Amino acid sequence: MSAVLSPLPRRPIRELPDELVSQIAAGEVVERPASVVRELVDNALDSGATQVTVRLLAGGVRLICVEDDGCGIAREELPLALRRHATSKIASLADLESVGTMGFRGEALAAIASVSELHLLSRTAGQASAFLLDSSSGELRPAARATGTTVEVKELFYSTPARRKFLKTDATELAHCVEAVRRHALARPDIGFTVWHEGKLCEQWRPGTPDQRLADVLGDDFLAQSVAIETAVGPVRISGRAGIPDAARSRADWQFAYVNGRYVRDKVITHAARSAYEDLLHGHRQPVYALHLQVDPARVDVNVHPTKIEVRFRDSREVHQAVRRAVEVALSAPRAGNAAVAPVSPTAAAMPQPAWHQPAIPFVPQVGQRVDLAALWSPVGRVAEGTPTWGDAGDRVGVPSATRPTNPATNPATPGQWPLGRAIAQLQGIYILAENAQGLVVVDMHAAHERIVYERLKTQMDAQEIRSQPLLIPATFPATPAELATAEAHQGTLELLGLQVTPFSPKTLAVRAVPTTLAQGDAVELARSVLAELAQHDASSVVERARNELLSTMACHGAVRANRRLTLDEMNALLRQMEETERSDQCNHGRPTWRQVTVRELDALFLRGR
Repeated sequence: MSAVLSPLPRRPIRELPDELVSQIAAGEVVERPASVVRELVDNALDSGATQVTVRLLAGGVRLICVEDDGCGIAREELPLALRRHATSKIASLADLESVGTMGFRGEALAAIASVSELHLLSRTAGQASAFLLDSSSGELRPAARATGTTVEVKELFYSTPARRKFLKTDATELAHCVEAVRRHALARPDIGFTVWHEGKLCEQWRPGTPDQRLADVLGDDFLAQSVAIETAVGPVRISGRAGIPDAARSRADWQFAYVNGRYVRDKVITHAARSAYEDLLHGHRQPVYALHLQVDPARVDVNVHPTKIEVRFRDSREVHQAVRRAVEVALSAPRAGNAAVAPVSPTAAAMPQPAWHQPAIPFVPQVGQRVDLAALWSPVGRVAEGTPTWGDAGDRVGVPSATRPTNPATNPATPGQWPLGRAIAQLQGIYILAENAQGLVVVDMHAAHERIVYERLKTQMDAQEIRSQPLLIPATFPATPAELATAEAHQGTLELLGLQVTPFSPKTLAVRAVPTTLAQGDAVELARSVLAELAQHDASSVVERARNELLSTMACHGAVRANRRLTLDEMNALLRQMEETERSDQCNHGRPTWRQVTVRELDALFLRGR
């Protein structure tokens, strides 16, 4: 039996005491020691520091000390620095609408001082000595220090023991503090950062180039398994690196996004980056990236969250499209086509080069498959009569092989110049084995051909519509108000996707037509998923995603199947197409299409040289 709560007696409205106001404000800004580290490092960067040192005790609970060599704080301004909403970074509404500094609220030092013992030591270039301010007593006295500022925070949450009980172990809090500094380090490679804990050096990042800082913070493997991004799309400039699909992780813990140098967790950027990897990642793997966006400060609002970790863009659509386009372009170039080629050995140079040419559309529908592709193929044409193909039409093949033998004397190109090398055999009817300058290349022929077919289908279908098939009996389902509104607002988009979703009653929607290729699927589930996407994201991205999923299904059925015996010329034709096809390193489902086994790795298998 639940207890019945009696109503509280009415209390008069009154102003809260300053001490309680400070505690409430501190609760918004200071969540744990890492929050203090982040705020103090923000201030150090705003001061023009070139070196920032963080010293911690007990994971930051007993002591957080942040030292910098910035411009310092004048003696007469030190007491004012600890007052709420006192700052040197903005002075008007115009400044607030175009913030160009890491801090601007004037709340951090006051909030920290209200839940800890804070000492502020600072010296400007023009002062004879530094001055130390004790936040508890307000005492200000001369002290020794070079130009810059030291903020010392002791016994965090000593005045609010209940909040201190919510902190984790010292090791966990230390990890959060180091992560806060690491995020700053990735944004500012020109500044040195050092983290000490219990008198021992934890992390040290020296000033360097952006790539060197990425390697220092995230490791050399990240640099080796990522592609550079440096582009401007409209008013948004994007730089950084995006990890290749092979570098993806099970968790989204290596996704760093910065807006004007500020680390943010923004749904627009996250969704845009993830959508660029849609048909490159296998399963629920998460991409890794470090993206830096430069946007006019007037076009982004950083004043939407007390911790400044969230932002709001004036035009989120342009940011989404810019990020997605930048990452897509960076990932589109096949690594096979850009691989460095070692000097060609005499043996490889003597091998004949198979003739090959651009194939026609490698897709033949299965018997009974309800797919009308007449309009899709008409601008491109069919396989030329008499052109050899991989098997007959029933095998859904179509990459032509060579039509005549070649003479190596008349062909200047050599197999050593091909990144994926020269085909030498087929294994179990599944894999193609090729030899290149680095060693052995193993290719999954179905996965590779599937990507080639898919990319061509996408290119050819840019101006086509997805055909729909009416349902004999409409599929009805109870709809939420949001689904009803979305269906009414996006009728044109739904029809472009091959879906016809109309109201059946005030609280019910009816699916009357679905894409032809998905006629055997769950119409209600399809409609609900598309409506959910349309409600959350830009309609154009939903259309593109749905079309790509349909084409991926077609490509999977159209690619060459396992156990097909291929000639060497046919295998070489596939390798050459892989080197020219975008995103050919992964199939449509995110699986890798090829792997390199170097001669050194082969030597290790047989203990050569030991």
